[in-house]
Amino acid sequence: MSDQYSLEDQESSVRLRQAWDNVQARLRSEVTAAVFERFLKPLRPLRFEEDAAVFVAPGTFVHEWVKEKYLAKLQTVVSDEVGSPIRIDLRLEAREKPADDMGGLTLGPAVVADGPGRFKPVEKYRFDTFIVGASNRLAFAGAKAVAADPGSKYNPLFIYGSPGLGKTHLLHSIARKILERDPQFAVAYISAQQFAEDFVHALQTNRIDQFRRSQRNVQVWLVDDIQFVAGRDKTQEEIFHTFNHLQQTGKQIVLCSDRPPRELFLMDERLRSRFESGLVADIQPPDTETRCAILLSKAKQEGIDLTHEVAMILAEGVPGNVRILEGALTRVAAQASIDDGVLSPDLARGILERHYRSEGLARPSFNQIVDAVSRHYNIATDEITGISRKAPIAHARHVAVYITREITRDSWKHIGSLFGDRDHTSMMHAYQKVSELVARDKDLAATVRNLIRNLYPEI
Repeated sequence: MSDQYSLEDQESSVRLRQAWDNVQARLRSEVTAAVFERFLKPLRPLRFEEDAAVFVAPGTFVHEWVKEKYLAKLQTVVSDEVGSPIRIDLRLEAREKPADDMGGLTLGPAVVADGPGRFKPVEKYRFDTFIVGASNRLAFAGAKAVAADPGSKYNPLFIYGSPGLGKTHLLHSIARKILERDPQFAVAYISAQQFAEDFVHALQTNRIDQFRRSQRNVQVWLVDDIQFVAGRDKTQEEIFHTFNHLQQTGKQIVLCSDRPPRELFLMDERLRSRFESGLVADIQPPDTETRCAILLSKAKQEGIDLTHEVAMILAEGVPGNVRILEGALTRVAAQASIDDGVLSPDLARGILERHYRSEGLARPSFNQIVDAVSRHYNIATDEITGISRKAPIAHARHVAVYITREITRDSWKHIGSLFGDRDHTSMMHAYQKVSELVARDKDLAATVRNLIRNLYPEI
């Protein structure tokens, strides 16, 4: 999910978001990776209204597809999770129109302009609320340097890491720092998904010149989830020309992705090389001490009386990323307010046992492993287990073999049978190849580590 929990949310909103977390985990195993990433993951739960759960879709295409093809299924799985019949009220996310007349073309939350159309960074996303540790120090330093003097250093800045580790936080922090210094500075923030949808709409309505002005007449261009455009040739071409225009005119570019440039296999090589021409900084999952510090900082912001002992219990016991960790804090604080108001170690341990411990003990299945690799590399699961020898597919297959062996410890013969009845020697070769790559390639090592952590958090 793109939003993090807040104690300021109504109880029903928190309940809906927690339910949606569980529903997403279920949907991942029931639909193809492409369908999940393209149409279901972008949906955002808002609140309950009477008998309906209100969700928003980020664009017309996603909204219409889900409404036509998946709304009934969505209502069923959400109702199952909530425990009572729920109607899904799917709405199109409100999108502001920039000050420049776009002649009917609407854009997402992008260009800062005078007046009500300006991009406003999320209030809680600031440099002083970002907890710095060994896992994110370089990315934080790069972001601060960019905010201090846009266009002169680290251009482009490319930040990558798994979801929920703070990439969007840093993008908003950059924008906030710049705008605090100069409210008229032209800052653009847009997700790659929104860029793609707006670009297609501009082509359809013959408004491509207006669209290009909206993206190129800026001083800072912040793009989130750039991996989304991999495999979209025309959109990549447009990003390529926008990137070149901004860089050649000395404008600052900051990009975020869930993987490093060299692993964006379906991305045009020209773009990948440009992404690597500046500073490439990763954000790794935080260690236990940093997770504890994040909880203490969050608790202070929200006015929660959290002791170091309880924070450490949660930091050690809650699997997953920072968003899940903060969601656990919200759950514990809400339960404490219902009980005696004391957020005690025993309360934290009880909630861990009921809601989180069982999730971390179950060994992931082969299908879960292949699905995770499929989502990361944006390659279909049947291709990973199939016969194709294309380099990107073979690489994803080798990573899946490596992770399968690391987690299951099954025999090479059995693993070979899972990967389309391959010979056991080919499985051993794939494992050895990835082992050697991991030893000398820190980016691949981080990718494998993150995949395993997300599959099997206690490892």
